[in-house]
Amino acid sequence: MTTSSSEQGVSLGMPQLPAPAYPDDVRARLEADGREIIARYPDSRSALLPLLHLVQAEEGHVTRTGQQFCADLLQLTTAEVAAVATFYSMYRRRPSGDYQVGVCTNTLCAVMGGDAIFESLQEHLGVGNGETTDDGKVTLEHIECNAACDFAPVVMVNWEFFDNQTPASARRLVDDLRAGAPVEPTRGAPMCTFKETARILAGFPDERPGAVEASGGAGPASLVGLRLARGETAPARVVHPRGSGAPQDESPTTEHLSSHDAPQDTSASDPAHPAGPVAEEGE
Repeated sequence: MTTSSSEQGVSLGMPQLPAPAYPDDVRARLEADGREIIARYPDSRSALLPLLHLVQAEEGHVTRTGQQFCADLLQLTTAEVAAVATFYSMYRRRPSGDYQVGVCTNTLCAVMGGDAIFESLQEHLGVGNGETTDDGKVTLEHIECNAACDFAPVVMVNWEFFDNQTPASARRLVDDLRAGAPVEPTRGAPMCTFKETARILAGFPDERPGAVEASGGAGPASLVGLRLARGETAPARVVHPRGSGAPQDESPTTEHLSSHDAPQDTSASDPAHPAGPVAEEGE
């Protein structure tokens, strides 16, 4: 197998060409923002994560130029910066879309339909995992658990939640994003582009109307454990099989909990099913 001259250079440890510099006006603006970020921390090195978001907000991904900028500002080596930029998945290392559409394919979302949603979007958009549509609007990826299991299956766009999705609703969502139609997350802040999201994650205020007041929230199922810990138990609701015709109380003022949400009898509390001592082998 032959090796290109560039590959030989890397394998022999030859120095790479320096990263291109930002234009003077861009660098001056980024330096002012960067100094503001660094001032928040007792140790300047702690500012690396938000600084990477800052340079990502400039170009839509973390370029070699952005890494060099962070290294210069923090007096680090580019290797130290690259080690962090390549470790965290929220930092993109190549151009990507205005909208990062992530489909949760972790266990619960997957069995609730996440896998079907992801496969449907791949076919609908004509892209694979981590790829971007030709118009540069949407980058599709499968993502790990978003701690929103009671809303499964969940799709996220630029880290905003779109809950209880189906293949059809997810296709409509990406079509609206590509067409520039208004899109509202199920909960949380209003939709914005990936670059705008990156600047917010760098620690700068979101000045859009209504953005500060909006926030995500946990669903009823997420709070059951907290209520049980506080002794705020509620009577169990028996969930009948679908199509069984069994009556169900659908009063909007009654919070419905599935039968496993209430404390259950255990071998220690149920006289009819005592645990008893564990028998030794040979007894």
